[in-house]
Amino acid sequence: MNDLSGSTVVVIGGSSGIGLETARQARASGAKIIITGRDRARLDTARDELGASAATLDLSDPPGLERFFGELPAPVDHVLVTGGGPTYASIAQMDFEQVRSVLEEHLLGSLRIARECATCVAPGGSLTFVTGTYARRPGVGLSVAAIAAAALPVITANAALEISPVRVNAIAAGFVDTPLSARLLGEALEERRQQLRATLPIRRVVGPSDVAGLALHLMTNTALTGATYDVDGGQQLIP
Repeated sequence: MNDLSGSTVVVIGGSSGIGLETARQARASGAKIIITGRDRARLDTARDELGASAATLDLSDPPGLERFFGELPAPVDHVLVTGGGPTYASIAQMDFEQVRSVLEEHLLGSLRIARECATCVAPGGSLTFVTGTYARRPGVGLSVAAIAAAALPVITANAALEISPVRVNAIAAGFVDTPLSARLLGEALEERRQQLRATLPIRRVVGPSDVAGLALHLMTNTALTGATYDVDGGQQLIP
């Protein structure tokens, strides 16, 4: 299972967190790795660790996105897309220019990537998006994150039909213990971990390897397309 020998895997957002862990697991499964990121220092470190090819890329830059896919050693076999993380702000305090940028990246960026993958991913290969679970419950400051999380499954299902035989799936991740989570929560990180250990049905915190393991399964199980899969440790079951 999850044998990627001879495959080329592109990880957009592969310099840290879920993307980096997926690249590690794909490399261990025999794949050639191409990663992208925004932070050049982190990207270079990940490239050297993985023996990968690397390129800086911003999903809100359409010409850059088109250029990146146009220069890939096509056809590649699998593409994983991880985002830059959610934006939290109440409606009253929103910076609408920032909101526009976030939605441009998560929504239009996903559509642009799907269009590129129609021609640069081998038939039977896969495109996998990573999103969140913020659309499940309303909360103060969650509007933008919820919009993105609600839209990705819709984009996924439609793209699965439109760019077939490339397979398209999404992963909806709850809280994942990543460097991004640490930056967002700061000193409150350990308190959040303890809360999740006490309340999640799995009695532990979800880590990047949990999400990466599912990502590899979606790459290699050729019966799966058009669906969104939860990795949240049962968080949605908690009242």
